[in-house]
Amino acid sequence: MRRLLLAVAMLGTVSAAHAADLSDLPILRGSFTDGLSKSYVSWEGFYAGGQVGYGSSDENFRGSTSNMMAALLADTLIESEMGVSQWNLGLGKASRRTTGYGVFGGYNAQWDDVVLGLEASYLHGSFGGSASASEARSNQLSDGNVHSVTASSTSSIAIKDMATFRGRAGYAWGCFLPYMFGGLALGNADIVRTVSAQDYVTPAGVLQGPVSATDAQHNHLIYGYSAGLGVDINLVGGVFMRAEYEYIRFTSAVDTSINTVRAGLGYKF
Repeated sequence: MRRLLLAVAMLGTVSAAHAADLSDLPILRGSFTDGLSKSYVSWEGFYAGGQVGYGSSDENFRGSTSNMMAALLADTLIESEMGVSQWNLGLGKASRRTTGYGVFGGYNAQWDDVVLGLEASYLHGSFGGSASASEARSNQLSDGNVHSVTASSTSSIAIKDMATFRGRAGYAWGCFLPYMFGGLALGNADIVRTVSAQDYVTPAGVLQGPVSATDAQHNHLIYGYSAGLGVDINLVGGVFMRAEYEYIRFTSAVDTSINTVRAGLGYKF
């Protein structure tokens, strides 16, 4: 019996000493798990950078010259009975693809992994398009004569400069900052619209017209909205690169939508 008690006591002493030795190992103090924790990148502060982009502008010219034609032919028989200003004239949609370049800058505020910010983005390019069409119709009107009317119109828009003012919301994940944004869009555009019409009256054989009108707006400020998605990637220190998609919609005399993909390089101060 004494030998059994002595063996139990010795075993307890060895176990206690072994446990004390293990408590001194780094793995139990958390150094191993600390080494596996994700790296932290601070996105808070002011930043600025440059960007290049490629995209398409889509214009809808339908109805863009109707009011001009109505004003040109006001109080005429062909307008009141043939409704020339309401003719479609084949003015539909147009699209153009082009490149651009510009700058961006803003400020981020960060709470743990959530990043909120305000940003201004500028892009210079050659966005826009044009369309033209003509149509001819003949009708006998209330004056007893047959009126053969030919109407034509042209419409174009050229957007050289675009700026967007956005609110951003992102989630920091290591060195990546995926984000979404939305805001106000401004553009500098040249918009030119022209309409003309002539009326050949039979049996008198009289040609009335042609008459025409032109409305040209140069360096015209247009408004709209912007929305999109992107990701900033921290490279080293405050240097980061960017990939982004942006949709812009301008509502003016010519309804215009612009889709761009962009790449940029920036620095957070």
